[in-house]
Amino acid sequence: MEINEQVKLILAYGECCDHCLGRFFGKRSHGLSNDERGRSLTIALAIVENHPYTKFTGTCWVCGNFFKAVPEWADRVVAAVQGIEFSTFLIGCRVPPLIAENEEMVWSDLSLAEPEPFKSEVNREVGKAVALRTGKMVDFKRSDIVVILDPSSGSTEVQINSVFFYGRYQKFERGIPQTHWDCRTCKGAGCEKCNFTGAQYLDSVEELIGRPVISAFDAQNAVLHGAGREDIDARMIGTGRPFILEVVEPRKRSLDLAELEKEINRTAEGRVCVSIKRWSDRAEVETLKSNKAHKKYRILVEVDGGLSADEFAKALKTLQGVTIHQRTPKRVAHRRADKIRERIVLNIEYAGEEDGKFVVEILGEAGLYIKELISGDGGRTRPSLAEILNRSAHVFSLDVVQVDGAKEGD
Repeated sequence: MEINEQVKLILAYGECCDHCLGRFFGKRSHGLSNDERGRSLTIALAIVENHPYTKFTGTCWVCGNFFKAVPEWADRVVAAVQGIEFSTFLIGCRVPPLIAENEEMVWSDLSLAEPEPFKSEVNREVGKAVALRTGKMVDFKRSDIVVILDPSSGSTEVQINSVFFYGRYQKFERGIPQTHWDCRTCKGAGCEKCNFTGAQYLDSVEELIGRPVISAFDAQNAVLHGAGREDIDARMIGTGRPFILEVVEPRKRSLDLAELEKEINRTAEGRVCVSIKRWSDRAEVETLKSNKAHKKYRILVEVDGGLSADEFAKALKTLQGVTIHQRTPKRVAHRRADKIRERIVLNIEYAGEEDGKFVVEILGEAGLYIKELISGDGGRTRPSLAEILNRSAHVFSLDVVQVDGAKEGD
């Protein structure tokens, strides 16, 4: 079917603005806006049909003259983002069902192969107008904010994308979980048992780092993504644990990370300390969480009955390089799948005595349960130090001293 015939059939549905007419052929040519393309098509048809060209002045049956209101929509967007710091943005649109139905009907009836959707033109045209008003740039991949237009209600919705930074944290105080735990009794609603805080523990590493961050970024929340996690009763010392903090809905973005580091360490002094390395992004969160890093531990071990240091060290060495078969420990069985995992003890050394307890340093594969390596967990971990010694043994205290991380420069 010739293009003039298609144009005549489209106009037979009703009055159609130049934007919508041009959009029905939007992917057929380049260098013209849909508005220009539609006007050219109506002029060409007037010439072929030998009748005067009449500029469109009615009400478009497809879009209801949405595109006349592009300047107004741009003004609404500018008003909606007042007070939000951003460099890049993206416009989105919730297409009214009637408009979607109108254009899809024409596509189907006339078997149009190269139309552009209403949504695409709205996003582009309003985006161009907002860019002119604000001096900001459209970014299709990693925009700071996304503004969703709703033509049905005439409203706008601003979605502020998170910012991320990478660092390492040390935890010096035992009894602090890595992330926030809702109260087990009320599930976060607040009850007498949690003193109506909704929290199982008043503080976490996530909150000690996150509170000053939320304030500095004027954000809604801060979520800690760690490279693994230490037990609540373990310290995280030495080189610290790699983490990425996600700052949720920040109204400020361009902060000095060195000053932020100082403020976090001031407010969490003696409990948690951070070293912020650089800015990060969401893609690196997935890399960090999937990274199977080796971990080094320093533990104090108590053994029942008298035992010489030589006997203890000799027993330890039998675990060197051994593959350990660990059924999910009893202490985490409520939240982990019940299965047997195989992990290697890469290195294990006797490092002296402290307060009548044996000091042990262990380098293990990611996922090796250290407490159960020592105690045996009632036979669920084999071999174990307790099994080798043929007597009860358990970890009195545990410190994580090294966790491998990502490249931390730049």
